[in-house]
Amino acid sequence: MDFHRFYQTWYEQLHDLVNHLNKAPKPPTTDDDDHQLTQLVNKVMFHFSEYYRVKSLAANKDVLSIFSAKWSTTLERSLHWIAGWRPTTAFHLIYTESSILFESRILDILHGLRTGDLGDLSPVQFTRVSELQCETVHQENSVTDQLSEWQQDEASELIGGTCVDLEKKIELLVKIVERADELRMRTLKAVVELLTPQQAMEFLIAAAQLHFGIHRWGLNHDRERAEK
Repeated sequence: MDFHRFYQTWYEQLHDLVNHLNKAPKPPTTDDDDHQLTQLVNKVMFHFSEYYRVKSLAANKDVLSIFSAKWSTTLERSLHWIAGWRPTTAFHLIYTESSILFESRILDILHGLRTGDLGDLSPVQFTRVSELQCETVHQENSVTDQLSEWQQDEASELIGGTCVDLEKKIELLVKIVERADELRMRTLKAVVELLTPQQAMEFLIAAAQLHFGIHRWGLNHDRERAEK
């Protein structure tokens, strides 16, 4: 199966997993509820890890096709950072969801009622989110610099007509993509681990809905452009 077909199947399965998350007890009131939610979150995380495992195999086979990302819309490709989503997006999503939920339930929170959702992050959690964001920004910049160096070297050699050992240069590009994907998955895991099962569920649903929404907007844009 090529990566394009794999992605289509993976995308449909993500929809199913998110539907299961939406149907889970909110908030979990028993140990069984909590266990069920944890299992669902773990299934979604495994689904993402499978995506990056297969993507790595595809990149080793043809890394340039990973950059062209024909399974994505033009809108999605315009938002890509090294053939995928920018890891720091996860933190913007947490802050946004937390603010929205906090404002919608501010009276309950002011009366001391704990909601247990993303609007009820503890000071320790906020501190850890901030620390993770700083670490991720630093790592993002490092990968970006590595890609920029690769591009500058390639441009210089092509202009000078001295491009040699293309195979090794492609191998280096594969490693850059894999490094970016490792950072994406590592960031996702770190965020989920600092949240409660309920908060992790809400975060994963929000992340998936953002993914689905951008994909739908992209499809509409591409369709309208094709009709002109």
